[in-house]
Amino acid sequence: QVQLVESGGGLVQAGGSLRLSCAASGRTFSAYHMGWFRQAPGKEREIVAAIGQRGTLRFADSVQGRFSISRDNAKSTAYLQMNSLKPEDTAVYYCAAGAGLVLRLEENAYAYWGQGTQVTVSS
Repeated sequence: QVQLVESGGGLVQAGGSLRLSCAASGRTFSAYHMGWFRQAPGKEREIVAAIGQRGTLRFADSVQGRFSISRDNAKSTAYLQMNSLKPEDTAVYYCAAGAGLVLRLEENAYAYWGQGTQVTVSS
């Protein structure tokens, strides 16, 4: 079992920045891929970014160049740095942990999920 707790969400103006954190506990953090997903009201949950066990990075086209993802295995924490935020980035953001040899972006590749943190970007 892996327990995930997100933090760092909030209200920010368009063009601003936020950094989300995902603290993990339980099994060895470094053994898992970490993904950030988001779900806006009335929309399906979608991948934002993912980082593999060895540092491979993947990003959704909508956030490429604005968001970055990182991990600190010593602290068992993953991060999502969000810059140049837009109103359309408003959503509940979830972190997730998944095992496997290949970094995947599908929801069903991630077995463990946090409770989510709200990000609201005002225009």
